[in-house]
This record gives sequence, structure tokens and C-alpha cells, in this order.
Amino acid sequence: MLESKRRAIIFFVLALLLALIAGFLVLKKVQALNSDLGTMAEVFVAREDISSRTLITPNNVKKEEIPRKYLRSYHVVDVRELQNKVSVVPLSKGDIITKNVLKQASAVVEENNRLITLMSSDRVFFDEPLEALDRVDIIVSHKFDSEEKTEIFMKDVKVARVAKRKNEFQGVQVEVPLEKAPELIHMQNYSDSVRIVKANVGKEEMNQGATQGEKPTDGKDTIQVPAKPPAVQQKPPAQQQKPAAKPAQPAGNNPPSKEKPATGEKPPGT
Repeated sequence: MLESKRRAIIFFVLALLLALIAGFLVLKKVQALNSDLGTMAEVFVAREDISSRTLITPNNVKKEEIPRKYLRSYHVVDVRELQNKVSVVPLSKGDIITKNVLKQASAVVEENNRLITLMSSDRVFFDEPLEALDRVDIIVSHKFDSEEKTEIFMKDVKVARVAKRKNEFQGVQVEVPLEKAPELIHMQNYSDSVRIVKANVGKEEMNQGATQGEKPTDGKDTIQVPAKPPAVQQKPPAQQQKPAAKPAQPAGNNPPSKEKPATGEKPPGT
């Protein structure tokens, strides 16, 4: 009995030691995995099914945590990256939203307008860098039926977006009516030269010229207005001459006044 108890106690102690060793090894392994995975990061996923080309709103998405080890640059971690964006593919509930499936929502204001891209090339020339919402004129030079011609193809075209690479201007997207889109694409592909000229400067100069042209007319009016006061000033001198004529009559009575002193002087002579 005593021998059996000793063996039982020995086996129990060995089992306990082995269990402690196994637990310690498991704990180390978990700690190693946690150190490899790192902390958790939040990414945006679809809260519900999102159709393609549908504007994404905050109600369509939610946050979920993933190990930071698996976080990549294409994951969306900031809600501002979803503003005014649409998905080019349908998203199911729970799908992680990535930047490569997002696209800027269309900037076309009118339904019947289209965006046409014009990039700087050996045929397309820009006189100066442009910005969004600028207005441009499109001038083309072409040779059809052995006739060379340069003409203004389109006027006052809205610039919807600007393309840049490393902060250098590359091209634009212009908003044109649907019926004009094929003509513009045809000119872009087959004309000898397409020049994009900024229209704002010309309009401002025309407006300034118009305002400056109005000012001289106002100046003429101001010159004519003071012409009346001189006419009024000429009348008072005429009125002043009349009173000057009246004192001339009393001047004729002066001799009698002089004679009186003469008659008065006679008594002293006597």
C-alpha cells in the first residue's frame, strides 16, 4: 500500500509538472503570436449590400477590427476617403472596402452632359495650367479635303476636373453636351492640332474693357454738366452792369452839388 501510494504521488507530481510546462509553452506561443500580429486596426466594411455606381454614405458602412499586421495601404481607415465616392463593383454585406474599388462620383451637373478627357500630347496643347471650374475655348487646326483650316471649335467649355502627376499639370476633363461629344472626340483623334485656351482671362478683360469704356462716357457727361454753371455765371455779370448804369445818373447831378459849394465859396470871397 505504501509503495503504491508513493508511485501514485510520484505520477501525480510528474503530471502536474508536465501540465505546468505545457501551459507555459502554450502561453509563450500565444505571446509570440500576439507580438507578431501586433495591435488591432479598424477598417471599413459594407454594412449592407451596396450596388455598383451607387454613392456611398455613412449608413452603408461600418468599422471592423483586423490585426495591424494585415493592414495594407489599400484598406480604408478614414471615413473621409469615402466621401463622394462610388464602388465600381457590387459589395456584399461584410465585404472589406478597398481603395481600388472606389471611384470619384461624377462631377457632371446636367444629365445630358458628358465628361471628355483631354490629355496633353503631340496633338493637344494647353496654353497654361488650368484648374477645376475654369472655362476654356477649344481651337482646332485640321486639313480636310486638301483644305487647311483653323477655327474655334467650341466656346466657353467647363473644366470639370484636372489631371496632375507629381503636382505637374497633365490634362483636363471637360463637360460637353452629349451631341457634341462625338465631334470633340473626332477632332481629338484626327485633327492636326487641338489647342485649349483659357476663356476666363479674355472675358475678364472684355468686362474690364466694357466698364472702362463706360467710364469715359460718364466723364463726358460730367464735363457737360459743369458747362451749365458758366452760363449761369454769365448772367450775374449782366445784372451787375445794370446797377452800374444806375449810379451813372446820380453822377450827372454832381455838378449842381459842385456849384453849391462854389456859390458857398463866394461869400468868403466877398
